Amino acid sequence: MPNKEIRGTVTDSSGAPLPGVTVSVKNDPSVATSTDLNGKYILDVPDNAVILFSMVGFDRQEVSVSGREIINITLMPSSNQLNDVVVVAFGTQKKQEVVGAMTSISPKELKIPASNLTTALAGRLAGVIAYQRSGEPGADNADFFIRGVTTFGYKKDPLILIDGIELSSTDLARLQVDDIASFSIMKDATATALYGARGANGVILITTKEGVEGKARVSVRIENSVSAPTRNVEFADPVTYMNLANEAVLTRDPLGVLLYPQSKIDNTLAGTNPYAYPATDWRKALFKDYTMNQRVNFNVSGGGKVARYYLAATLNQDNGVLKVDDRNNFNSNINLKTYELRSNVNINLTKTTEAGIRLYGTFDDYTGPISGGTDMYRKVMRANPVLFPAYFPADEQHRYVQHIMFGNAADGNYLNPYAEMVKGYKDYTKTLVLAQFELKQDLSFVTKGLSLNGIFNTTRQAYFGVARSYKPFWYQTGGYDKLTDTYTISLLNENEGTEYLDYNEDPKQVNATTYIQASANYTRTFSDKHDISGMLVFLLNNQVEANVSSLQASLPHRNIGVSGRFSYSYNNRYFGEFDFGYNGSERFYEDKRFGFFPSVGAAWYVSNESFWEPYKKVISNLKIRATYGLVGNDAVGDPQDRFFYLSDVNMNDAARGSVFGTDNRYARNGIFVNRYGNSDITWETATKTNLGLEVGIFDQVNVQVDLYQEHRRNILMTRAYIPMTLGVSGTSDIKANIGEAAGKGIDVSADYNKYFGKYFWLQARANFTYATSKFEVYEEPDYAEKYLSHKGWPLTQQWGYIAERLFADDDEVANSPLQGFGEYGAGDIKYRDLNGDGQITSLDRMAIGYPSTPEIVYGFGISVGYKSFDLSCFFQGLARESFWIDPEATAPFVAYRYSSDELPGTLLQNQLLKAYADDHWSEDHRNLYALWPRLSTRTIANNTQTSTWFMRNGAFLRLKTVELGYTLPQRLTQKIHLEKTRFYLSGINLLTFSHFKLWDVEMGGNGLGYPVQRVTNIGVQVSF
Repeated sequence: MPNKEIRGTVTDSSGAPLPGVTVSVKNDPSVATSTDLNGKYILDVPDNAVILFSMVGFDRQEVSVSGREIINITLMPSSNQLNDVVVVAFGTQKKQEVVGAMTSISPKELKIPASNLTTALAGRLAGVIAYQRSGEPGADNADFFIRGVTTFGYKKDPLILIDGIELSSTDLARLQVDDIASFSIMKDATATALYGARGANGVILITTKEGVEGKARVSVRIENSVSAPTRNVEFADPVTYMNLANEAVLTRDPLGVLLYPQSKIDNTLAGTNPYAYPATDWRKALFKDYTMNQRVNFNVSGGGKVARYYLAATLNQDNGVLKVDDRNNFNSNINLKTYELRSNVNINLTKTTEAGIRLYGTFDDYTGPISGGTDMYRKVMRANPVLFPAYFPADEQHRYVQHIMFGNAADGNYLNPYAEMVKGYKDYTKTLVLAQFELKQDLSFVTKGLSLNGIFNTTRQAYFGVARSYKPFWYQTGGYDKLTDTYTISLLNENEGTEYLDYNEDPKQVNATTYIQASANYTRTFSDKHDISGMLVFLLNNQVEANVSSLQASLPHRNIGVSGRFSYSYNNRYFGEFDFGYNGSERFYEDKRFGFFPSVGAAWYVSNESFWEPYKKVISNLKIRATYGLVGNDAVGDPQDRFFYLSDVNMNDAARGSVFGTDNRYARNGIFVNRYGNSDITWETATKTNLGLEVGIFDQVNVQVDLYQEHRRNILMTRAYIPMTLGVSGTSDIKANIGEAAGKGIDVSADYNKYFGKYFWLQARANFTYATSKFEVYEEPDYAEKYLSHKGWPLTQQWGYIAERLFADDDEVANSPLQGFGEYGAGDIKYRDLNGDGQITSLDRMAIGYPSTPEIVYGFGISVGYKSFDLSCFFQGLARESFWIDPEATAPFVAYRYSSDELPGTLLQNQLLKAYADDHWSEDHRNLYALWPRLSTRTIANNTQTSTWFMRNGAFLRLKTVELGYTLPQRLTQKIHLEKTRFYLSGINLLTFSHFKLWDVEMGGNGLGYPVQRVTNIGVQVSF
């Protein structure tokens, strides 16, 4: 039958044109086009054809041509989107056909005024546990897990696939929402089994946009934001610091020498010369109140019947809140520039053959403090505020000095955080380049529904960094004349300071990955009722790293596998699916090198049954799902120690050497077995069960509930006891696949969409995730005190002591069980003797608090629009999480180091938190439940034990995002040849509700680091 040309316009319910709507012939998707910027389309079709109009977020419409040449269509917003195509493992399915547990989200829901996509995940997706511990640019990735943590191996995070290629959480963080076409998480065995060795921890599946047929469509987004800490740690004022430092001496030793004479305290209080009597606010000296960041995204898409393209470029400028000293000729504040380029091109080589090229690059250029922003915040905490100023102004005697005159004391070996910040800077460059070739072949001419697909990808990553710095000159005040208000300055390190920059290089990192994938797909409908589909996938992955430190690390990381999916549905009511992954890993011995991971699933679309018709007005959609299967994880042990079936032998061990010969001058190093080979080590596996329910109410509310449980087996762990008779003493820890863990939980999501007339619309959404875990098998001693056992407790559970209160006096100390942690007395923490043996030892520890990973994450929000205005807000929270204030890092007046080799030879003295100054035990105020125990100028080990005393509830509710937008009326934008112009104001982390007030509660025990940021933003998005 001859073809005829049809044309028309597609609009939404308000009459606005819809660009990008797919217009195709039913049962012949090769005859298709898409609407242009004005919603118009032209297509040659058979006269008896049925035309499909479809677009994500709108109800699909079918229209018969029936001799017409003009067909105008109005698409209505979809509430259930059952016919939408969603991305699943290695392909797509109609949403109503999906059997596995997966959650998809519109990319626009992930749009926040920040450069890090991972910070938008918490509370947005049911099944995702996410939280952010730092706000430092370049180091602000959120931690996230799918359905919590169910392994105590090293690989806990999900598999991240962007356009089918495995990438890291940092690569996900850099991804632009503007470039995302679909974002889904795969949670159960059926959804992840095809990934076999990589799917045990869940999968995040993302596809990027491709071009559509039509004129070039350009979109530009420009944003400028103001970023400031949500909450800063408050320190006591300098006078209080000195008074309580003296108290800390006397309360432990009444005959001790006071640190600060009364004259110094009085002159500091009186505001006498700040260089002679310094009162240094280190935080104010180092950090600004806020900073400004900018983001620009440009993308263009379009094409014709042969070729289609999507091109994008992004620039993100993120700055830190560190101050810059203008006397230096370099910038030591954080300055992170991220450039991204993307090109997705698809070409129809023939009517049945399509080729695609995807090119993507991310380039980070970083300048910042040598040790990073978090370390600068930590150094502020460990610097004495009353010994010296940050620097001295040049006086007459030093008017020719060219360098900054940094303050210090004694021999110039105290910590001056300002000098540490401005003495130098670090540059690094990080590059990710990805090139991908795709080929799709429709074999419908062989048999209808058959197609082939191939992918070849190569990815290159590189990093190098250089730190440049000078050695500061230290100065201190010599004498002070109060009458003339003058002081003298003396140089402390004339021979050590420098006025030139030296440099140190970071280890260079180079990584190359090659990935090959080939798949065959078959989809066919018989008799309009029987839908059959099948898929087989072959994949191969090879990754090598350069500049590594060992032979093992230099060897390629390799995976190979075959996966398959077979599904059947009857009359859109009954659905069945079988999936498998058969994967090989180089990590294991040859008889355990391959693993088979099958899964099955079924679904019943109850609302498609004829008996449900009377109830459809109320329950418009009802679907029940169930899945069961096995998935694997080959990332066991350690990334640098992969080949457990091989022995690790040191062939040149000096510690095992010998000296011999007649004159004892002949020496040879010996041989030592660091680790014996174990050919029994194998895959970690997870058996997963999922029950799902999908309900649509009044065609407006959609609710999805998933109940799940998981049993993780063969977790690699260190053997608790190896008898000496085995003959392997002195070697490294012996490991075996003996650990087991279990997890269970519930995911709930609900959304509501409603148009009220022509101009007003409302959307609401909510998500709730509860994910808990427990140890099932954990090799440990058979304790008489059963509360010491890990079995039955969550995987991130902490063990510690029960702190009853503070000791009231020395008499109570003498009449209480002996606490074996060194010095303690009145005002120190009193622990409970759980086993009643009259002493406090490690046998008195028990599981305390909630897990350190939250078990509950939730979010809810609402969006409304009226004519050209729109307003949205979203709240996010978490619960059932405990964290611990670090009693050593926050202990006032002591010298604390985060590692034994940190700041060697530097004298440290912790600041005094205002909260501790206001609420501590003292002899005049014996508060048995004070926040801080009796003061001391040295670490009291009794008070730094992990216990309930410093345990805090990590629960909070946060106003995560707010956005107010205005879209210019179409009559105005058309006059200036624009499709759409929208202005908006937005913000993130604007309000937080929590009982914890010392720092931002989401940072948990990392509160002395770089704070989480509150951001306010203004932006504009223009399309033409």
